[in-house]
Amino acid sequence: MSFTDLNVWTFIMVIASIGVSMLLASTLKHFLPFLKKTLMPASVLGGIILLIVSTVVYYAAGTYLFDLSVFGGNGESGYSGMQVLELITYHCLGIGFIATGMRSSNKKFTARRAGEIFDSGVFTVNGYLIQAFVGLIITLLAVCVFHTEGMISAAGLILAFGFGQGTGQAFNYGNIYEQSYEFAGGANFGLTVAALGFLVACIGGVIYINVMRRKGLIKIDLEAKERRNTIADYEDENELPNVSSVDKFTVQIAIVLAVYALSFGIMYGISALLPDMADTIFGFNFFIGVLLTLPVKAMLNGLYKKKVVKMKIVNNFMMDRISGMAFDIMIVAGVAAIQLPLLAEYWGVLLILAAVGTAVTFIYVNFVSKRLFPTYRHEQFLTWFGMLTGTASTGMILLREIDGSYRTPASENLVYQNLPAMAFGFPLMFLASYAPAGNLESLITCAIVFVAFIALNILLFRRSIFKKRFAGRYAEAGEGNEPAAEEGACDAPEGEDGEK
Repeated sequence: MSFTDLNVWTFIMVIASIGVSMLLASTLKHFLPFLKKTLMPASVLGGIILLIVSTVVYYAAGTYLFDLSVFGGNGESGYSGMQVLELITYHCLGIGFIATGMRSSNKKFTARRAGEIFDSGVFTVNGYLIQAFVGLIITLLAVCVFHTEGMISAAGLILAFGFGQGTGQAFNYGNIYEQSYEFAGGANFGLTVAALGFLVACIGGVIYINVMRRKGLIKIDLEAKERRNTIADYEDENELPNVSSVDKFTVQIAIVLAVYALSFGIMYGISALLPDMADTIFGFNFFIGVLLTLPVKAMLNGLYKKKVVKMKIVNNFMMDRISGMAFDIMIVAGVAAIQLPLLAEYWGVLLILAAVGTAVTFIYVNFVSKRLFPTYRHEQFLTWFGMLTGTASTGMILLREIDGSYRTPASENLVYQNLPAMAFGFPLMFLASYAPAGNLESLITCAIVFVAFIALNILLFRRSIFKKRFAGRYAEAGEGNEPAAEEGACDAPEGEDGEK
């Protein structure tokens, strides 16, 4: 190996470009007030900057920015820069979810709060389902009626992954559809849907905040912006020292990567048994990683109780930093990897998907927030709308504008809804591997998604639909028919974490 070989520097140059783009984006947001007002994350803006530069280079030099020789060229002797971007998008998804899953929590919830979190998980899956349904309708029409060349009828499912789950999953399934089902430009299609989702989240969220402010229904939370962190925000009692024979941050990274390596072993083993489903199985890298965090945390808790390990190993603050960095890098890489010229045939479909997806998401989120969470409907709306068009972090960015001190349970609903959402959503995700088999399969999937959406909405609004049956149970538990609406359900807590 010669260190003068440009391929040796491909990964470093790509990561450096991602870092520089985020620094430039942060600088622009600082000096350009209109960018700051959009609440657009620096990662999204950084990705857009690289996308613009890459597209300009393509039309000027005939190749994309990250396919230039300084980024490894066409990858004949290694990975090209464009391939590295795709690898980063894929792996950062898994790493980010594992770091989030490794966070420990000693919080205990009342029956009412547990019910709200359960409802939040069911709602999240319903958000995916309604996006998948309208997406399938649009692409079924595009393929079967308008005969859009190169597209498959199941492409509309990517709306649920791009809007509902973000860059990583949109790329995963777009790439699977491209490699296994001949969807020309599928990976770029998925990345573009995700990028449009971020724009919808930022622009739509800001418009909502401004409209509601003018009506006097919400106000900007200035208290949180003046708050200073304390040592309790960075570590709990009896944790590893920051610096000893090994740095504390190194331990956190080692734990995350060890869990991710174990998830690879599991995916590899399952793929050996089911070779026809290998692409689908490896598309669930994030989900398997999150599942593995449960036994790992249980094992650590057992060691703590038996005093085998006397100091806490996992630090929540550092795990947040790892997941935050992973998701930031993933978003920049995902947006920068878009190859706009490959999408020339699909722009009409993409814009229709984005417009219809935005409309149905806005209407459904607003309806559920108003109906189930009336005492903090605006906080819940911003959180869910940001999550279901961008990512969870986008939802938190919008929420912080009006509830930066986290006085309402909206932030907790976003964090803890993952488990019930995965429980209900994971079986349905296999439909994403069934639908692209053909037009009939896509139509059947569309019908199944619609039925599942109706069924889960019955579950979500069970208190209203079966009011008499549930009235006695809620009375015994001290709850009303509408848990969030009961007096005192959302009183301001005494602390940032939302505990009384």
